[in-house]
Amino acid sequence: MPVRIENQICYFTVDDNGQEQSLPASQVTISTDSEKSMSFVALNDDRIYITEVEADALTVAGAQDGRKHLKASNSDSVI
Repeated sequence: MPVRIENQICYFTVDDNGQEQSLPASQVTISTDSEKSMSFVALNDDRIYITEVEADALTVAGAQDGRKHLKASNSDSVI
């Protein structure tokens, strides 16, 4: 998992070596990548893609929820 939260500090794994960068939850904004239908956090001009469970945990810790709810455009969709 690229996200870990301790005492309202969010730690994001930023490379394959396990290096982390931290931010207070109050400085984190969760956004939506519409093309990938995924949530992400922008960190140093990079996107850290996260699961919806991680996004929800971040909002509980105090992160700003800037996600867009996407709707399927295919008429066969149940959404």
